Amino acid sequence: MYRILFVCHGNICRSPMAEFVLKQKVAERGLSEKFEIASAATSREEIGNPVYPPARRMLAQHGIACDGKTARQMTRADYAHYDYIIAMDRNNLRNMQRLLGPDTDGKISLLMDYTGTPRDVADPWYTGDFQATWDDVQEGCEGLLRELLGA
Repeated sequence: MYRILFVCHGNICRSPMAEFVLKQKVAERGLSEKFEIASAATSREEIGNPVYPPARRMLAQHGIACDGKTARQMTRADYAHYDYIIAMDRNNLRNMQRLLGPDTDGKISLLMDYTGTPRDVADPWYTGDFQATWDDVQEGCEGLLRELLGA
């Protein structure tokens, strides 16, 4: 089983988008039982809040529901539990390392490192451009699946 945790600052935009996009992609391939996919925040700012409405609408436009998802902060226990802990940007990567300590098992990466053009996932919180975030999440999740499944 692949255990994957996506991480962003508040766990209300990018990381839940990645969580639910990847869940859809593995379900379409009939592989849901081989994956555990979740998301979390590096901050405490949004704990308990639902997915941000524009992110929820973007997912819904593509037939993806995220009902019941609320923000939570990652913990040190997540490092032991998940095989892949994937940050949406370099700032959150630094915050993850502060929260988790040294990445002794090589579990931490950036989502866009699984693409041909490594970069940060576009942050819609500041730009309002949820389409750019959607495009990055799609590309990153496809690249991650190619890496994991060798396809």
